[in-house]
Amino acid sequence: MGDEPVPALRGKTPLEAAETPTLDRLARAAEPLLTQTVPEGYAPGSDVANLSLLGYRPEEVYTGRAPLEAASLGVELGDGDIAFRCNLVHVERQSDEMLMADYSAGHITSEEARELIVALQAACGNDKISLHPGVSYRHLLVFRGALPADFATTPPHDHTGKDVAKYFAEYAKIPALAALYEKGPEILAAHPANEKWRAAGKATANFFWLWGQGGRPRMRGFQEQWGLSGGMISAVDLLKGIAALGGLEVVNVPGATGYLDTDYAGKAQAALEVLRERDFVAVHVEAPDECGHQGLAAEKTRAVADFDGKIVAPIVAGMAERGEPFRLVVTMDHYTPLHLRTHVNWPVPMCLYDSRSRKTDGAPYTEANVIRAVEAGAGRRFASGAAFFRHFVEQDA
Repeated sequence: MGDEPVPALRGKTPLEAAETPTLDRLARAAEPLLTQTVPEGYAPGSDVANLSLLGYRPEEVYTGRAPLEAASLGVELGDGDIAFRCNLVHVERQSDEMLMADYSAGHITSEEARELIVALQAACGNDKISLHPGVSYRHLLVFRGALPADFATTPPHDHTGKDVAKYFAEYAKIPALAALYEKGPEILAAHPANEKWRAAGKATANFFWLWGQGGRPRMRGFQEQWGLSGGMISAVDLLKGIAALGGLEVVNVPGATGYLDTDYAGKAQAALEVLRERDFVAVHVEAPDECGHQGLAAEKTRAVADFDGKIVAPIVAGMAERGEPFRLVVTMDHYTPLHLRTHVNWPVPMCLYDSRSRKTDGAPYTEANVIRAVEAGAGRRFASGAAFFRHFVEQDA
């Protein structure tokens, strides 16, 4: 949800413009923190940043984004397997150009997308590649073999509205992937689901994009590393995969979508249920990030307000009713500025609230307020997520 001042919001960030009474109340009693979630030399993605937020050092455990998502889908990777994230996208051909019109294929539903991925697997799956359906536009391809030393991919959401033709040249380096790209788009174009969406004037899932590749990761369990039991609530396979590899309980909320229509109430209730049995729960909300990638200022502001009112408020109220001390941190994994439509690796502003705190003189939770407090010596700065997380879990409870 992090951003910079936006002209459409009268010079405010979405966090400043949104109605966030619960976040602001917590922040006035909280410890402000700035944390570098993305280590130097790493792309600022949700994979590295969320590993970091959960106390892992990406330098030690990270092999790629897709292997984390494979763990969520229950796809076992062998020693020679390489997992790719497979986005269903919508591209528009203009002369020699291929424009990335929509990296999410109109935020296609999971049910609709499954039809397409199953069709691709039936027509193109073989001993070298297999496709596995995920959530919405986010799916998985497993490649069995070696990649060229100079092989590189890029996230599709970094190229909205831009010509992406040159990036598909990478896949031509690998015969099995080249064959998939030769045949796959025709299968998508002819699929009855796409014909129906085309007739309705909707964006079709007419192409797919492979990225985030890597081999099987090696991670210590969360319990082993921190001596805590915990759970993860998210609509996104990436977060679920990190949780599964770390031995956290993965809670699937049926109405969780990863967008503005997600079941906020279900996620908040699930969090409170996890905390009846476990020490820790992470609740991940994807909608502000998605709106950032799409450059939607009003929608991103709404997503932040919904996070406050439908996630933070009921969780805080539920914990207060139990009458036991608790700590809560509110943070973003990275910034996704509206004007850039992609991630940046700036330190993220956090507020760390302790229910025993009697402090009342803090400032509301905004990017500028946290940065100002830390620079004035009223808060702390952490060089890594692991350092932050140690601070979070090792305070006297």
